[in-house]
Amino acid sequence: MWTYASKDARATIVLIHGAGEHHGRYEWLAQKWNEHGIHVIMGDLPGQGKTRGKRGHINQFSQYIDAVQEWVDEAKKFEQPIFILGHSMGGLVAIRYVMESKAKDIQGLLLSSPCLGLFRPIKTSKDLASKVLNRLTPTLTVASGINSNHVTRDEQIRDQYVRDELRVTKVSVRWYQELHKNMHLATRYPEKMPDIPLAVLQAGDDKIVSKYAVRDWFDSLDVTEKYYKEWKGLYHEVFNEPEKEVVFRHAVGIMNLWT
Repeated sequence: MWTYASKDARATIVLIHGAGEHHGRYEWLAQKWNEHGIHVIMGDLPGQGKTRGKRGHINQFSQYIDAVQEWVDEAKKFEQPIFILGHSMGGLVAIRYVMESKAKDIQGLLLSSPCLGLFRPIKTSKDLASKVLNRLTPTLTVASGINSNHVTRDEQIRDQYVRDELRVTKVSVRWYQELHKNMHLATRYPEKMPDIPLAVLQAGDDKIVSKYAVRDWFDSLDVTEKYYKEWKGLYHEVFNEPEKEVVFRHAVGIMNLWT
């Protein structure tokens, strides 16, 4: 767990990274939030980054939710309004967290290209095989299928991503099954989403998650205050694209409305 504190802060953001990466890729973003009077708490999800245990593997998705709860508990020490910013799989984790916790202590949710459906769904034959392997050898790992060329159009960041020693390139069949199950739970039961402010920043040219699944989920929500912004031409990591400053200013504008 890492804390980036701001002077005269007005709120705290708990930041959740995506699959195969780690909190370190968001240090610049944490510092930007600090400049705008917002504390940031973030860490590495189980099986990712510097955490212990088998890389790319979880036994249950609840392990992610438990990790976020620890970060939220830490954020509460600041005694400021708490918001969650989740990217990609981190966005799915954020959604499932507020669904399970009924958004206790959370004042708003900011999602970046949340993983609510895959751009290229797993073929039926492979999906069936993974279900069998999940029962027989759940820790068996396979290539994650994340193409570095689809992460961002920024060549420098893409090169850093490829050379990152903490990047996880293989995931277990159990991990895939847990991801699939929780995407289903998030999209199948929109009525379980708590009525808290929500903002979605979606990549318009996302080749990792399905932007159509994201929009369908967003439209299905009975939430009093919600905002959706799709960034035309941007790849999956909108906060790592060449236009990231524009995206960040938009995110700050939303936080200004909420705080």
